[in-house]
Amino acid sequence: MKRIVLFLGTNIAVLLVLSFFMSVLGVGRWLTAQGIDYTQLLVFSAIIGFAGAFISLLMSKPIAKWTTGAHVIDGSEGQAEAWLVQTVQRLAQRAGIGMPEVAVYEGAPNAFATGAFRNSSLVAVSTGLVQSMSREEVEAVLGHEVSHVANGDMVTLTLIQGVVNTFVIFLSRVVGYFVDRVVFKTERGVGIGFYVTVIVSQIVFGVLASIIVAWFSRRREFRADAGSAHLLGTPQPMVAALARLGGLEPGALPESMRASGISDRAGVMALFSTHPPIEERIAALRGA
Repeated sequence: MKRIVLFLGTNIAVLLVLSFFMSVLGVGRWLTAQGIDYTQLLVFSAIIGFAGAFISLLMSKPIAKWTTGAHVIDGSEGQAEAWLVQTVQRLAQRAGIGMPEVAVYEGAPNAFATGAFRNSSLVAVSTGLVQSMSREEVEAVLGHEVSHVANGDMVTLTLIQGVVNTFVIFLSRVVGYFVDRVVFKTERGVGIGFYVTVIVSQIVFGVLASIIVAWFSRRREFRADAGSAHLLGTPQPMVAALARLGGLEPGALPESMRASGISDRAGVMALFSTHPPIEERIAALRGA
């Protein structure tokens, strides 16, 4: 329920913001008597595409906490929590970033990092991961997540998502306009054919765009693995952590958090996977 409410709330906020800016700037009137004004349509698409991506980024920390049930710890809860906080603090200092919030959530082995800013991020680990790994392996996973923050991966992926969103919105409306004119023979304005085609096109183009975003996400995983090895001074703890994850059932994360986790499944849908196969990640670390 929380995810649905947050989703609807985010979309309402986007619509309100877009409506305001389109009214002030006169953007959104891309359909003229002569046809499509491609410049106006591109501006309209970019506003929607990037606004949605950046609002999601700005809301990433509270959404992550609410959807996973993660609770922030300060180290006063016990020895295990104190060790987690101290380890993240040490790794953050080595990486040259501000101290992230540290959180724990119930679930099978997994971890994630999120947040819009390098100096105001969140690093969370599951109880399953802490209980099933040695401290050296947990430290390697934390180094991986801190590296995501230090590398600015959340912002990079947001920019990529904004770009692909822009082209999905732009192309779907161009296709919708021409189908409406050629197939449905609408002569003035747009008809039902336009709206139906736009919906179908956005789904198709959105699926294709997700392949591009997933590819970039897989590339950043290798970099975060290497970042963990650099922070710890050796790749062996990260290799051991990945090997252990390979024999464990990765904890399920909400769809919005999958790209930020430590582990994900490959398989027949490998093109859509946000994480490379663990075997490839281990090979990359050993070859570094």
